[in-house]
Amino acid sequence: MHFLFLKLSTILLSILISVFFHPIQAALKLPNNETIPAVIVFGDSIVDPGNNNNLQTLVKCNFPPYGRDFMAGQPTGRFCNGKVPSDLIVSELGIKELLPAYLDPNLQIQDLITGVSFASGGSGYDPLTPRIVSVLSLSDQLRLFKEYLGKMKTAVGEEKTMTILSKSIFIVCAGSDDIANTYYSTPFRRMKYNVPAYTNLMVSSASSFLQEIYGLGARKVGIFSAPPIGCVPSQRTMGGGKQRKCVKGRNQAAKLFNSKLSSELDSLNNKLPHARLVYIDIYNPLLYLIQKPRASGFEVVNKGCCGTGNLEVAVLCNELNPYTCTNVSKYIFWDSYHPTQKAYEILLPPIIQKYTNKFFGGDSPR
Repeated sequence: MHFLFLKLSTILLSILISVFFHPIQAALKLPNNETIPAVIVFGDSIVDPGNNNNLQTLVKCNFPPYGRDFMAGQPTGRFCNGKVPSDLIVSELGIKELLPAYLDPNLQIQDLITGVSFASGGSGYDPLTPRIVSVLSLSDQLRLFKEYLGKMKTAVGEEKTMTILSKSIFIVCAGSDDIANTYYSTPFRRMKYNVPAYTNLMVSSASSFLQEIYGLGARKVGIFSAPPIGCVPSQRTMGGGKQRKCVKGRNQAAKLFNSKLSSELDSLNNKLPHARLVYIDIYNPLLYLIQKPRASGFEVVNKGCCGTGNLEVAVLCNELNPYTCTNVSKYIFWDSYHPTQKAYEILLPPIIQKYTNKFFGGDSPR
């Protein structure tokens, strides 16, 4: 009886592995009948689905009104009223509906096989950025990724784990907290570095991190550019004057970083065999949305729907005073830093269509 139970358990595990190693057929057609078994994400609050929930940090959002338009209206730790980009990416690729947080205590083996997010709201490329707000640094996220690899090898074996990694898409999304929160909000960083030197520091850290995950088996990596950070509501309040205009200097810093990051990715693609490191421009699509909101049905670009009313001083919604707008569909930003689900739903599908083939050698990674 014991032998029969073990045999049935082994068969069941084999079936689960077979099912989850071969993802749902994506609506997006991939070249040469390629499949993407998993998406693995590192970075900051844009792609954090709840890793900060149990950290001793103020940078968390597992309370209302966050998640107001999420499934069952529950706050999950996503910095949004609904889904975040990592959710939309796995859904658009046909892998699964949501990308869970690695630190979610309810994770199952199939969640690991099809991908997780290690991202932590408030993190960045500058090692000081996560320390200021006590969140997971990229080094911490790398440590958790190594732990994840150990779990995967136990579940499906080392060979299959490495096959999954080689075919998976990795996403790295960071940089905006470095510019907005560390450089422009901490005077001692500006005393030590001018903008060109600080963006060099960011790119050097990004390059080191990418080489580390490459060494662990990542081959297809999409690296998001910095956004037009000077146009988010909190930055308009802090540096945009009485009219709360986009802050030109902060956008210029983001553009300088993006230019250097793109060049560094070219260098790494030439240096690392079989690497497909793809620069993903989010700066220009989001700036277009901000400059021409009515083309996509938006009306409000300079303040968020929730939390701070007209002041836009705080970055996150206020749990004790959860003011929310009447019609979130009119707003590009949910709080004074993060876009709404609707904004993401407009931005992400064209980006996924544009860049996915670049991971498979059909086009240049540029």
